[in-house]
Formats: sequence, structure tokens, C-alpha cells
Amino acid sequence: MVSPPVGFNYKYLLHAHSHIAILGWLFSAFFVALLGAYLPEKNRNNKIYRWQFWLGQLTVVGMLCSFPVQGYGLYSIVFSTLHIFISYWFIYQFLKDSRKESLIKSQHLISFKFIKASLYFLALSTLGPWAMGPIMATGGSGSHLYYNAIYFYLHFQYNGWLSFAALGLLFWLLEKKQVPFSRADASWFFNLFFWACLPGYLLSVLWIKPPAIIYYLAGLAAVMQVIGLLLFLRLLYRHRLAISRLFTGWSSIFFSLAIICFTLKIIMQLATAIPFMADLAYSVRNFIIGYLHLVLIGFVTFFLFAYFIQQGQFSIYRKVSRWGLGIFIAGFFLSETLLFMQGLFFWAGWGMLPEYFRLLFWVSTLLPIGLILFLAGQQGNKTITESKIKIHKNAFNPVSRH
Repeated sequence: MVSPPVGFNYKYLLHAHSHIAILGWLFSAFFVALLGAYLPEKNRNNKIYRWQFWLGQLTVVGMLCSFPVQGYGLYSIVFSTLHIFISYWFIYQFLKDSRKESLIKSQHLISFKFIKASLYFLALSTLGPWAMGPIMATGGSGSHLYYNAIYFYLHFQYNGWLSFAALGLLFWLLEKKQVPFSRADASWFFNLFFWACLPGYLLSVLWIKPPAIIYYLAGLAAVMQVIGLLLFLRLLYRHRLAISRLFTGWSSIFFSLAIICFTLKIIMQLATAIPFMADLAYSVRNFIIGYLHLVLIGFVTFFLFAYFIQQGQFSIYRKVSRWGLGIFIAGFFLSETLLFMQGLFFWAGWGMLPEYFRLLFWVSTLLPIGLILFLAGQQGNKTITESKIKIHKNAFNPVSRH
């Protein structure tokens, strides 16, 4: 393997990676998806949203350039702070405009509860970055408080904002296609997940060995999530035929994988409510990285791919796009396998997997290679609905239904 150049700080690159993945890709994707789902064309084409989007991209480029050079320094903090203000602006404007839409008050009542909650958690998550300044200024860098502020931000980002936004878009699709799901079950699912998300943060602080009451509250949150998950899976199972007509071909593949990863996410959170498992999870870094990738790529990103393909906003008509998606999926599962296997090796005291870093490097390259191929297949394509395409036994050969 090639050693990093002299003076190169790998941690700075990790900061850039996390910020660009969450703010550059996921925030931008949900920004576009929410406008398209809940606002009519005249509203979503408002200059305000265009300003918000492009100013947001400018701050992302600023973070991409500044984080690898200085880590948490003046310029990177300025750009990330500006992005926080843009997110506040978006929350205010979107909620203001969406209140005027009659469909939200009738057809999309359930889904919009998830969306409002997601935006609430997006705003709440920013308390973590705001706390970082005073903590670092008072010499608390590297302290328990410092890391718990980071975990606060991450928890309410991926368990709050991103998860609720994805679930909201799913229920929006079910409502739009008039799938007759139980509103009572959906409301129970929402309430359990919403009220579990708040104390669910405590699952992220068990590594500091807090008082027993914190373990009980964290465990209660984990159990509430499991009950909610069972209601959610029952709802999906009851309407599996309607959902199978809604998500077809590649969108069905990504949707199924997203639900599997979402289920694993809830099970893993339940496991970390056990003190031994909490210590294990936070003492082996591979488990943390693997879990974050499971949620952010396996659940959220895979769902977004399913959604955008189903909506005809991502084209899978060209073979290069389908190869790219297949390679991306392979890269994800291979890297997850290596991360969790190495974590198990550390836990068992068996040391390093043979050629672990080399293998992890090469399987990780499949992710950008897959995305590059997928994006290459988007060039010059008009967006199409996947209802016109189905996957043949050979998954890379589309056959027209007509």
C-alpha cells in the first residue's frame, strides 16, 4: 500500500468525507425529493429554493476544499455554519409553502407527519455543532462531552432527519398510489419511532458508563423501535402485492435492500442497549463505521435510488447504468463484510484479517466506479418511468413490456 504524503492528515479527509456525504449528497437529494413530492411546480420553481440549493452547493464545495487542508478550521467552520443557516431557511420556507397545499391536509396526512418530524430533527441535530465551539474553546476537545456532541449530531441526522424523511417519502408514494394501508398502524409506527428517537440518543452515550437510569431509558427506546418496526413490516407485508407493482425491476432491488438494512439497523440498536454489546460496539471502530455505512448507504441511499428510479428521475435504460448500480451494490456489501469481519476478529483477539487494508481499499473502489458508470449512463437520457422497463433473468438486459 502507498503511504500518505508527508504532512497529509487522514482525519481531515475523514471530516470532508462525512460532511460531503451527508450534506452534499443526502441533504441535496432530500431537498429535491421533498420539493417534488409536496409542492406544485410553480412553488418548487420559486427563486428562493434555487438560491437555497445553489448556495448550499457552494458551501459543500467550500467544505470539500477546506476540510482536507485544515480539518475543523476557520474556513471549514464558516462553510459548515453557512450550510446550517441554509437548512434553517429551507425548513422555514418549505413548511410555510406546504401549509397552503390542500392535498397535504387530506391525502398526505400520514406521510407529512414523518416529513415534519424529519425537519424538526434536522434542526435539533444542529445543536451538536453549535455546542462544539464552546466545548473546544474551554479545552474540552477529545473529552466525553466533545464526542457526545458529535454523537448528538449524528444520531438526530441519521435516526431523525434522514430516516424520517425516507419513511415519509415511502408513505407519500403509498398515499399517492392509493394503497389502502392501515392509517392506525402507520400512526402507531410514527408515534413509536418519534418518541423513541428522542431518548434513543442515550444509546450513543452508553460508552461513558452513565447511571443505571440512562441504560433503562435507552433500552426502552430500543424496544419501542422494535415494536414500531414490527408494525411497519406487517404493513408492508399486507400490501406486498401493491408495493411490488409500485417498485419494479431495479427500484424493487434497491427498495428490498433498503428495508433489509433498515431492519438490521433497528436490531443492532436493540443489541447496543445491552451493556456488554454497547462496550463492544464503541470499543471496536470497525463496528461503528460498518453501522454508519449500513444506515447511510444501505438504508437511506438505497431507498433514495429506489425512489428516484421509481419516479423516473434516474434512468436505468442504458446498460452502463445498470452495470454501475450492480457494481455499487457489490462494493457496499463487500466492504460491509470486511468491516464487520475485522471487527469480529478484533473482538475474538485474532488480530488482523490477512491483507485487510488492501482488500478494503480495492472493494471500496467499487463504490465510486459504480457511481461513475451509473452517472455516465445518465448523460443524454430523458428521465423515464421504470414501469416501461423490467429486469430480465439476466439483470442487465431490459425487456420492454409493450
